[in-house]
Amino acid sequence: MILITGAAGYIGSHTALKFLENGHEIIIFDNLETGHIETIKTLQKEGSVHFIKGDLRNQEEINNIFAQYKIDTVLHFAAYAIVEESVKEPEKYYTNNVIGTLNLLKAMLKYNVKNIIFSSTCATYGEPKYLPIDETHPQNPVNPYGQTKLTIEKILKDYDRAYNLKSIILRYFNVAGCDDKIRIGEWHIKETHLIPNILKSAVNNTSKFKIYGNDYKTQDGTCIRDYVNVNDLANAHFLAFEYLKKENKSDIFNLGTEKGQSVKEIFDTCQKVLNKSLNVEIAKKREGDPARLYADSKKAKLTLKWNPSHTIEDSIKTAYEWEKKLK
Repeated sequence: MILITGAAGYIGSHTALKFLENGHEIIIFDNLETGHIETIKTLQKEGSVHFIKGDLRNQEEINNIFAQYKIDTVLHFAAYAIVEESVKEPEKYYTNNVIGTLNLLKAMLKYNVKNIIFSSTCATYGEPKYLPIDETHPQNPVNPYGQTKLTIEKILKDYDRAYNLKSIILRYFNVAGCDDKIRIGEWHIKETHLIPNILKSAVNNTSKFKIYGNDYKTQDGTCIRDYVNVNDLANAHFLAFEYLKKENKSDIFNLGTEKGQSVKEIFDTCQKVLNKSLNVEIAKKREGDPARLYADSKKAKLTLKWNPSHTIEDSIKTAYEWEKKLK
């Protein structure tokens, strides 16, 4: 049986759906602080889902899951993930992300569960030294969120050496889109991601979208990022699971499209896909935003046989349908 922490959230729920569609029985452990019970109920319609509301900061709650179920593999998504908030409240991020993970690993060792797939991030790299960014790029996070993820990566490497606990670390770049059937999607109370914020301005009509900075050293002055579709990302997790089961060894993979697109290009593509003009204003730069970030994902393609198939237009279309459904 597979335990998925944080599967009431965005990426976790899409990955859970992928496992259900492949016939797996899953346990979801989530405190619903940023996730939604409606997402859990949707997943339960798609397959065998055991939902336990609980918090990784509570050792007894997580131990009870392992005592009750025969767990084989853990997929770990549960984390706070807002960069600006992490700068203002680092204690909150270290307590939840790092200590919560240590509690999870403690339970895994106690109940002899030795496989974990960890949701990491390109934020562990910090300012790029070269592009595209591969898995050997130096890691120097510029915010506490990225530091918590890097700390967990280091813990996992130590646990492999000391306890033979095998991990696959997946470093995501920017994630976009939603389930192709619009059953679940991106649903944050405080939305910080580019594409849903553009689309919210389209759905609401009256709101104005802000572009933060137009004087970066890029072709149009706006930041360049690598947008990978959430369904392709979910598929990468499933392939990583199969790889881990087969090879029984730890590894690290970047997940991106290997193509960068600027904020203005994304905005223009949204207008094109929606066939609609949107209100926009230029705001000042946000501190710590690198001008360019995009992935080298050759390792995932070669080793995991991962072949992302969704275009940015696909991501925008499904995300827009989801925003309309949310409203």
